Amino acid sequence: MSCFSDFPMPEDFPNFLHNSKLLEYFRIFARKFDLLKYIQFQTTVLSVKKHLDFSSSGQWEVVTERNNKKQSAVFDAVMVCSGHHILPHIPLESFPGIERFKGQYLHSRQYKHPEGFEGKHILVIGLGNSASDIAVELSKKAAQVFISTRHGSWVMSRISEDGYPWDMVFHSRFRSMLRNVLPQTIRKWIMEQQMDRWFNHENYGLEPQNKYLMKEPVLNDDLPSRILYGTIKVKPRVKELTETSAIFEDGTVEEEIDVIVFATGYTFSFPFLEDSLVKVEDKMVSLYKYMFPPHLEKSTLACIGLIQPLGSIFPTVELQARWATRVFKGLCTLPSGSTMMADIIKRNEKRIDLFGKSLSQTLQTNYVDYLDELALEIGAKPDLLSLLLKDPKLAVKLYFGPCNSYQYRLIGPGQWKGARSAILTQKQRILKPLKTRAPKASSDFPISFLLKILGLLAIVVAFFFSFNGSNPSA
Repeated sequence: MSCFSDFPMPEDFPNFLHNSKLLEYFRIFARKFDLLKYIQFQTTVLSVKKHLDFSSSGQWEVVTERNNKKQSAVFDAVMVCSGHHILPHIPLESFPGIERFKGQYLHSRQYKHPEGFEGKHILVIGLGNSASDIAVELSKKAAQVFISTRHGSWVMSRISEDGYPWDMVFHSRFRSMLRNVLPQTIRKWIMEQQMDRWFNHENYGLEPQNKYLMKEPVLNDDLPSRILYGTIKVKPRVKELTETSAIFEDGTVEEEIDVIVFATGYTFSFPFLEDSLVKVEDKMVSLYKYMFPPHLEKSTLACIGLIQPLGSIFPTVELQARWATRVFKGLCTLPSGSTMMADIIKRNEKRIDLFGKSLSQTLQTNYVDYLDELALEIGAKPDLLSLLLKDPKLAVKLYFGPCNSYQYRLIGPGQWKGARSAILTQKQRILKPLKTRAPKASSDFPISFLLKILGLLAIVVAFFFSFNGSNPSA
């Protein structure tokens, strides 16, 4: 589900990749398309400014630094691809007493491995995916791990129906349609039932404060079991810190805290850009469809990856890049500045309704809807009605099956001949790395089948005797 649209993962790769495997995939991709010659490694971008004739040329003057040497170059267009995990956010002002704390504290970005934390009492602040992963890993080495959460969170297993990856089941056009058309109360009730199917979140102290918002869930198969083991304890918000302890808002105190890990997210900024281009306020930027500044004379600047979809980021940013390059070339046009601003305001209102006002949700968006929206801009969104007449097997797969990146290579610019096959064979590729052992087919007569036959015979015999008993001979 995370691969690029014309380059499936190697068949032996697992479904959920370790970071080393993901890096390997990127390297294979770069070699395949001969991309390394276009990348300047270990180069810092110092500034991106409009060229003197920007109003007519749309060009940008870019100043970079490498090996203490500055260099200036002019480019026809710029894509800012630094994303939103840029600056670690540690809100120390929200933790009275932190200046007295004698232990160690660090941001989750600084955490690399559990070695060195053996036998310690560790407090992890936050309940996102990073916080949960770190807490679970540390709980196998530390004396005790505590997770402090203000609002709670839904926790999902990566394993979904019939053992398939969760996103392969969750992200389909059919399910996305249901989430869009069902009344809000019904949709929220269904979501709560689905989330509590694995375990009751209230019993584990994890139930979200506002459980009806469609916030990004935590994906962690081990967290509930570590809580069951008692190696992780869930705590409310930290009210105050002392030299060696943490006092929580419910009045409880945990003594002898050795380490605090702040899994409190990130902030982002673009110091190489002027504020008039992309201004960040309260972790929000005014960009048309999360990409384009609305008031540029020439649409030759785009932000890529400044978004948090409820799904994989890689198919998302790929479609963003495909649209951006067509806008740069003049093959796609953007609406007027006022129209773009109206869309930004409307989109933000919808985001608040779905995901809430939390600063951590300012970039959140629905996955399938946004992919289709981008694909429509470049003419790559599949026409399901047309396909239903021409290729019903494929049409059914597109609507009820997983919304994968290959779907956006079926038609339009950048069409890939292997897209149809990649869609129809995705299930086999998902199962292949799992089948490292082939169980021998049993030669014994199936017991279940025998029981069914015996049961059927018993019913026939019972019916026969019942019929004879109700019709005695003269």
